[in-house]
Amino acid sequence: MSVLSGKKIILGVSGGIAAYKTAALVRLLIKAGAQVQVIMTPASCAFITPLTLATLSKRPVYTQFEKDFGEWTNHVELGLWADVMIIAPATANTLAKMANGLCDNLLLATYLSAKCPVFFAPAMDLDMFAHPSTTRNIECLKGYGNIESVAEFGELASGLIGQGRMAEPEHIVEQLEEYFSEHNELKGKKVLITAGPTYEPIDPVRFIGNHSSGKMGFDIANEAAKRGAEVFLVTGPSSFTATHSNIETIRITSALDMYKACHDLYKEIDIVIGAAAVADYRPKEVAAQKIKKKDEELTIVLEKNPDILASLGVEKTKQFLVGFALETENEIEYAKSKLKKKNLDLIVLNSLNDKGAGFREVTNKVTFINKNMEVFPQELKSKEAVAKDIIDQIVKYYVE
Repeated sequence: MSVLSGKKIILGVSGGIAAYKTAALVRLLIKAGAQVQVIMTPASCAFITPLTLATLSKRPVYTQFEKDFGEWTNHVELGLWADVMIIAPATANTLAKMANGLCDNLLLATYLSAKCPVFFAPAMDLDMFAHPSTTRNIECLKGYGNIESVAEFGELASGLIGQGRMAEPEHIVEQLEEYFSEHNELKGKKVLITAGPTYEPIDPVRFIGNHSSGKMGFDIANEAAKRGAEVFLVTGPSSFTATHSNIETIRITSALDMYKACHDLYKEIDIVIGAAAVADYRPKEVAAQKIKKKDEELTIVLEKNPDILASLGVEKTKQFLVGFALETENEIEYAKSKLKKKNLDLIVLNSLNDKGAGFREVTNKVTFINKNMEVFPQELKSKEAVAKDIIDQIVKYYVE
């Protein structure tokens, strides 16, 4: 099975004669098991039809911001959806726009929104490719972290012989496979991730819960799956959905449900990441019927829930355990105490004192503390970027 199997790939096609090669590129990617979403610039439609690429990719091809009846194509969602983006061919015009942040079509808007690795395959005539501005733009894009699929030497559309041919589709696919093989550090590992809140029932209608959305846990699950792991995502009530083929989602409601699900899986697991906001207490008695509003006060007796991560720490054999700590004071001291008490290998500290961190945010600001009590504070980042950092830490301390 190809390492591209299940990968979500955006193929951006710009307006050059080499666009005809994208039909073969799409076929090879689909054959490798990838999901391919094609985005074309309006100019590229003169070289190959959207219908051809839609038929080969088995998906509608996007060419404009606006769909029928005023509906728009969400370039931000596309940028978040993809595991990798390829721009092939990347004409001199498109390269210049990418390098300078210009954004006058859907392809460029998606490029600027992408959170994934971006590959670009330059394609143009000999003198255009050799021009200092093109060289500068290519170096600029590589400086941004984009990856070049180097233009090849051969006969060009003008009849000249030289460098400027778009890399052959087979070579682009090989480059992608090499990239994902190198970034497949968790292949063969089974990862258990907890996410979201737990709801502790009071009666058939009401519950005790918290404001966790589950986004951080879902982002970690997606990143681990991208790195080749087999992921078991045990999540409390959340509106998010995991779509990666390497993720098995197990939806639960209460802390006791989560405790059982985690222990049922634990023996076969290599890495555990406890990102869920588990309720510390639950009502001692759950009313069989809805509690009526009749008294001025209502007293609910709570009892302690089992500490899921601590219980896994007690039973730990081969597993690498990662916990989260959400604190409001003496953050480092409390986090270090939890790390030791729960027999963790790494703890991710969140402080509610940091603006942009915590529940219901799309960003997070964390501090990593490892088993040697070394402290590594991080900058405020998107939760997707924090998820990548967390997996990088696991690879550093466990996989390597």
